[in-house]
Amino acid sequence: MLMFLKQERDHGTPARTSDQTVQLEIDGYSVSVPKGTSLMRAAVEAGIQVPKLCATDSLEPFGSCRLCLVEVEGRKGFPASCTTPAEAGMVVHTQTPKLQDLRKGVMELYISDHPLDCLTCSANGNCELQDMAGVTGLRNVRYGVGAQAGDHHCDMKKDESNPYFTYDPSKCIVCNRCVRACEETQGTFALTISGRGFESRVSPGQDQPFMDSECVSCGACVEACPTATLQEKSIIELGQPEHSLITTCAYCGVGCGFKAEMKGNTVVRMVPWKDGKANEGHSCVKGRFAWGYATHQDRITKPMIRAKITDPWQEVSWDEAINHAASEFKRIQAKHGKDSVGGITSSRCTNEETYLVQKLVRAAFGTNNVDTCARVCHSPTGYGLGLTFGTSAGTQTFKSVEHADVLLVIGANPTDAHPVFASRMKRRLRQGAKLIVADPRKIDLVRSPHVKAQHHLALKPGTNVALINSLAHVVVTEGLVAKDYVASRCDNKSFNEWCEFVSKPENSPEAFESVTGVPASEVRAAARMYAAGPNSAIYYGLGVTEHSQGSTMVMGIANLSMACGMVGREGVGVNPLRGQNNVQGACDMGSFPHELPGYRHISDTTTRSLFEGAWGVHLSPEPGLRIPNMFDAAMEGSFLGLYCQGEDIVQSDPDTQHVAAALSAMECIVVQDIFLNETAKYAHVFLPGSSFLEKDGTFTNAERRISRVRQAMPPMAGLADWEVTVKLAKALGYEMHYAHPEEVMKEIAALTPSFSGVSYAKIDEHTSLQWPCNADTPEAGMDIMHISGFVRGKGKFFPTQYVASQEKVTRKFPLLLTTGRILSQYNVGAQTRRTDNNLWHDEDRLDIHPHDAEERGIKENDWVGIESRAGRTVLRARVTEAMQAGVVYTTFHFPESGANVITTDASDWATNCPEYKVTAVQIVAVSQPSEWQQNYQRFNKDQLGLLAKAQQKTEAFEVMGK
Repeated sequence: MLMFLKQERDHGTPARTSDQTVQLEIDGYSVSVPKGTSLMRAAVEAGIQVPKLCATDSLEPFGSCRLCLVEVEGRKGFPASCTTPAEAGMVVHTQTPKLQDLRKGVMELYISDHPLDCLTCSANGNCELQDMAGVTGLRNVRYGVGAQAGDHHCDMKKDESNPYFTYDPSKCIVCNRCVRACEETQGTFALTISGRGFESRVSPGQDQPFMDSECVSCGACVEACPTATLQEKSIIELGQPEHSLITTCAYCGVGCGFKAEMKGNTVVRMVPWKDGKANEGHSCVKGRFAWGYATHQDRITKPMIRAKITDPWQEVSWDEAINHAASEFKRIQAKHGKDSVGGITSSRCTNEETYLVQKLVRAAFGTNNVDTCARVCHSPTGYGLGLTFGTSAGTQTFKSVEHADVLLVIGANPTDAHPVFASRMKRRLRQGAKLIVADPRKIDLVRSPHVKAQHHLALKPGTNVALINSLAHVVVTEGLVAKDYVASRCDNKSFNEWCEFVSKPENSPEAFESVTGVPASEVRAAARMYAAGPNSAIYYGLGVTEHSQGSTMVMGIANLSMACGMVGREGVGVNPLRGQNNVQGACDMGSFPHELPGYRHISDTTTRSLFEGAWGVHLSPEPGLRIPNMFDAAMEGSFLGLYCQGEDIVQSDPDTQHVAAALSAMECIVVQDIFLNETAKYAHVFLPGSSFLEKDGTFTNAERRISRVRQAMPPMAGLADWEVTVKLAKALGYEMHYAHPEEVMKEIAALTPSFSGVSYAKIDEHTSLQWPCNADTPEAGMDIMHISGFVRGKGKFFPTQYVASQEKVTRKFPLLLTTGRILSQYNVGAQTRRTDNNLWHDEDRLDIHPHDAEERGIKENDWVGIESRAGRTVLRARVTEAMQAGVVYTTFHFPESGANVITTDASDWATNCPEYKVTAVQIVAVSQPSEWQQNYQRFNKDQLGLLAKAQQKTEAFEVMGK
């Protein structure tokens, strides 16, 4: 669905909420608005536009441009309508001869120090300064322009250091919108106004180039700028877009809404959507700018097959590739049984695509051997919250944080991994909310501009459960339990058993101090702060789930929140920050081997019968293999065929050498992706995938918010991902009859109670929906979960016994490695590495505390070897006090780094989620790559060479054909 490019109405100032309304008159019209509303916004709501330059409804009023002056009967002067609140009985005039003269005079001053290159300016067609010159009737400038006017800034040099936008100070009108956006919207405070009076200009940092400043390239300043001062380079190159459509970002689990603004089927820019409920017009560097990978030259757009991974690829037709894959799967199953093959769904694909893959595995393969990347990230969330609350998802909306008084952030680094939500969080903290951070590292939230954690619980990796038990111990033993809440909302028997457990002296902060490394006094103070609220919210990430006790920790978090009465209303809750754009949706769609869509166990006869009737097949009641089980079975020779859509298990899963060995043991691996990723280098069939700009469907974010993904361009390979899956199912002998992804969603809604009210039409009406969405919920679904009671009935408590990780420091491995992400890169980097985001982070590095570095003779940028019981790799060191002594940290965005060569096979006891966050290692200075890295370089070179041969052969045939 394309729509003509249209500017969203800007009300000039933010909306105000109030129980009281005021009645006033504007230009003869009676207007009623909430108390506190500005005169400018009141006028706009009455259909009257007031000229403005410094005002926009995403920022607090500033009153500097002096264009929005109005007359108020009975008052002297000409107040700025953006900063003047509406009052009862006011009679306001927005257009009089005097106001016209004043505004024209103001515009003359602006234009006298502004280049008159409007016809060739990149903002031509979308420039508020140009618009206001027309609105005010400016026809000449009495003072002259530029040098004619005397001192001027028209020849100031442009800053082009940022890869995505330029800063042209010659066109700056010092409206302050960019500075305020950086402060109010993003919360980075990277911009300021330097100089005084006429010399005032926007300055990144201390008059630095943008790339040398603290700017995080979120684009808020670019979006706020009313001129061409801050301008996307894509606009400079391609010109203004002509039409747009609304879609959803394909990076993290925040699920930001975007307007894809285009010319033809070329995307000119991605603009954060003001009506997107997850982001409300904000964005980060990835979603705003790093979408160029979708048309990168590395895209593979032709299907390929080969017999062995040492053979060159052969480009073939879609039918030949699909039929070959199907015949290979059939051959393997005929020889080794139906359970000798399986599939992995993608958290980067849509709900509809994921649903079809798990349906193919169950109905066409005839097995439950299906899993998804949530196995290695948030599977403990599903397990832990499912047992305690009765549903496998977060409880709140992102906007709920605006009502929180205390934020407890555990094992998450929102400023890097979920930056748009982090901006919301920082805004609330600047308003006075208190913050507790539980993390081994000094993440940005511990201390950054105008944000400081009241308590940083710098625990040792692997001791999460010890910490949560000691927090709970304080709550119970000091009488901080919300007794009425627990009595009415929770299971009494399990609560009493839990109280008895956490009250034991061995669970006290003092007993666990030597285990966690956190002073008991800090733990006690933090527990009291959380329990006191009155509204306390927990936000957690992979630093909670990716542990051997990940599921235990999730249950511990749920226990604490219920005991303090912090579930079921605005400003509280348990909120897992999901890592990928549709990892929530992949779980919802039945991607786990033991669950059908909607988290219903495969062994349940009623549920299974429902799907058997709809799909026309018999379904096995036995759960299938999890991803780690697939690898083990492959090594044993019983699992030999894999259909992997949109996941790079070689780079993302732990113990890389074990994964590679397992894939090498398989006879047919079919990879469906947009690039030749690390897993595809072990594949026998490559099916080209489609990027989010080529998709139609839905994503579900961490709030359970279901948003539309709309196709901006045709699939570069000719088929959308869902069409490929349907064709493969048909080749396997199982027909699927769909003409559009909307029909897939209709089937999902018909078979899944929590989705029964979901439809594309309803999403279009409400902009997004939140599951559960059915006859028992509001029209747009349930925004806050467990309001009147838990989904399971009574909330259930579970004792959470702390069990130390098997990964312990020893003489041989005296340090603990933990892993994570960085702002500019995403997951395995397949997308962001093919953008200019590499200018910020072009390699994975090892962060190490100065004490540990000095002890080993390591300096900044030195090459260091990292060795664990699983393997060895080499990275460059970054010496930083953000680390605690005894702990090192790296990211996993670059395959050549081999970060997961050193992570082990240790995993969560309940879900097999890998223990990425705790690996015992030794660090030594080295001078050359590890043996694994040298082998990888050779293997990678060979695989890229085999791909190049296939492409060259095709090009040669095409030339001959001409």
